[in-house]
Amino acid sequence: MTNTQLENGLTLVLGGTGKTGRRVVERLEALEVPVRMGSRSASPAFDWEDEATWAPVLRGVEKVYLSYYPDLTAPGAREAIRGFTAKAVEAGVRCAVLLSGRGEPEARECEEIVRASGLEWTVVRASWFAQNFSEDYLLDPVRAGEVALPVGEVPEPFVDAGDIADVAVAALTSAGHAGEVYEVTGPRALTFAEAVAEIGRAAGREIAFVPVAAADYAAVLGRHGVPGELIEFLTHLFTTVLDGRNALPADGVRRALGRAPRDFAEYARETAASGVWNGSE
Repeated sequence: MTNTQLENGLTLVLGGTGKTGRRVVERLEALEVPVRMGSRSASPAFDWEDEATWAPVLRGVEKVYLSYYPDLTAPGAREAIRGFTAKAVEAGVRCAVLLSGRGEPEARECEEIVRASGLEWTVVRASWFAQNFSEDYLLDPVRAGEVALPVGEVPEPFVDAGDIADVAVAALTSAGHAGEVYEVTGPRALTFAEAVAEIGRAAGREIAFVPVAAADYAAVLGRHGVPGELIEFLTHLFTTVLDGRNALPADGVRRALGRAPRDFAEYARETAASGVWNGSE
């Protein structure tokens, strides 16, 4: 693999305000790569559920960071990826970097769609995001001092969203990444109980972890107004993907970047220092 820089035209970043997308945007802008945000709030707006928004955001684009919300396991993801990549080819897009999920059969099917699309491709196949504890649905439970999830003692090598973004940006801006599948994880696996304990130590306070039944977890989410599609997605991940298939760390970050991935403890220390877990951010 070479790190030779490529000529970089306009790059579309789908999910440009999300956990990985905004980090990809920041890094591309720092490299002075022309960027177009793909989100409902951008102009032109982009919405996975409105095909009429796809062609306008693809106009003049050379490369795409392809991130599907809420996840490639969601109903309709395969059809959306197939339709979008076809429009991308029609628009003259040259390559795509797909954010995929580790251990998800539905995500693998989407990967195959991108491979067969005619686009030059790279797959970034990620484990569970560390930032789910600080930028998503687990933030409020951490702040409240109790994280209740339908998971047991199966470990997960949580990956830092910054590492995902670094790998994606390398694939978008440097030669040598086409046709690669990078499984990106952290350097060690922790159970959710161990991860919550590390967060507690970093934050300097007690945070409990409570295992619960999947049905009880889904019911609680429903009472808090979480959309049914998201509840189905979360319970699927907790009860299916967290069965041990992803327990071993992978070498994708090192293969792509030539360095070790960021450890969960470093993420916890930095995030605790920001104040987000005590609400002072």
